[in-house]
Amino acid sequence: MSALPQSAPPEHVRAAFGAREAVPEPVGRGPVWRCADVALRPAHQPAEAAWVAQTLGELDVPDLRIGRPVRSSDGRWVVGGWVAFRFLPGKPEPRYDEVIAASLRLHKATADLDRPRFIAKRMDVFAMADRAAWGEKPAPLEPGLGGTLFADLVTARRPTTLTPQVVHGDLFGNVLFAGDAPPAIVDFTAFHRPPEWAAAVVVVDALAWGGADEGILHRWSHLPDWPQALLHALLFRLAVHALHPHSTPESLHGLTRAATHVSDFF
Repeated sequence: MSALPQSAPPEHVRAAFGAREAVPEPVGRGPVWRCADVALRPAHQPAEAAWVAQTLGELDVPDLRIGRPVRSSDGRWVVGGWVAFRFLPGKPEPRYDEVIAASLRLHKATADLDRPRFIAKRMDVFAMADRAAWGEKPAPLEPGLGGTLFADLVTARRPTTLTPQVVHGDLFGNVLFAGDAPPAIVDFTAFHRPPEWAAAVVVVDALAWGGADEGILHRWSHLPDWPQALLHALLFRLAVHALHPHSTPESLHGLTRAATHVSDFF
C-alpha cells in the first residue's frame, strides 16, 4: 500500500468538498484521509479519477457497499489533485472467498460499461505487465525478480474464449469489511479483462501474500476456463513484480509459492 502523502489535504481542498472544519485523520497506512464523513485521496491521474468517481456514483451492486463520490462545491470530481468520497467504515480482512464473491457481483454490474479510453494510454508498470501477461506486448522483465518464472509458465498460455469487460483488477486488500455489514469498495482500478481473470487475481494474491489455503483454487474452479484465468492472473503478478522498482528477490517468494499451487491446474 502506498505511503502517506507528506501532508494532509490542504484547507482549500477540504473546503471545496465541504469539510473545511474537519481535522484530517489518516486511514490506515494511507493514502486516504478522513475528514468527518468525507474521505479524501490523491488523484494522480485526473481523467481516470473522474471516471472512477462517475462510475462509482452510478453503480448499484447487491450486497456491496460503495463509497459514493462527492462533487466539489463547483461540481468537479477532482480538486487540486484530490478526489473525495463518502467515508465507509471497515478494513481489509482475510475473507478471500467473500472478496471473490463480491468481485463477481460487482462485475455483473459493470458488464455493459464502455472501455475507458485511458486504459489504452496507460504506460505504468501495471499496464505493461497486463499487456505482457496477455501476449499483447512484451516487456523487459527482470529474470531474477520473476522474469524467469514468467518465461517458464508462459508456454502454457492458450487463447481463451472468456469475454473481456471493465473489471476492477486489484481487489485484494481493497475490499473493506465491518462485522456483518456487506463488503465495501471505495475505489476502482479499471482493466478491460474477463471477470474470471479478476477473480483469479484475488486468488493468486491471497495465495502469495494472504496466507490463503490452496483449497481456494478448487472452490472457484466452476468458473469458465478457470485454468487459463489463473495462469493469466499469475503471469500478470509475476510481470508486475519483475518490472516494479521496489521488488526484491525476497518478495518473490510468495509468488513462487502461489505458482506451485496454480501450476497444478494447467
